Amino acid sequence: MKRVLIALVAGILFGAGLACSGMSDPTRVRAFLDLFGGRWDPTLAFVMGGAIAPMALAWAIRQRMDAPIADSTFSLPDTSEITPRLIGGAAIFGIGWGIAGLCPGPAIADLAIRPALAAPFVLAMLAGFVLHRLVDHPKN
Repeated sequence: MKRVLIALVAGILFGAGLACSGMSDPTRVRAFLDLFGGRWDPTLAFVMGGAIAPMALAWAIRQRMDAPIADSTFSLPDTSEITPRLIGGAAIFGIGWGIAGLCPGPAIADLAIRPALAAPFVLAMLAGFVLHRLVDHPKN
């Protein structure tokens, strides 16, 4: 129950941060990505930059902890090499972000703010998840 409550609070805080910062506004995101079109909006660069300080603090605190608050051990990904699969996934993500002005976190947050606009993206995203599960067989 403790893990569920922590996850719920973290999700609400994350969604509220996305909404308050404007990162869930597709128009603002596309304006941020429009570097050479004359409409560039640097606001989100400051949001991303502002995330560095609390994340640095979180990493410093984590290094002093033996285990997380709601689990017995930390589950951190290993550093891995840059592969064509990683580059392809990043390209697909970036193209989708540029076209829709949304990525998974903001899209889910937008379901609460503007559901009619976010729902098609979220449904397409879920279909992509299912397609990935059906088609992708990585070589380990």
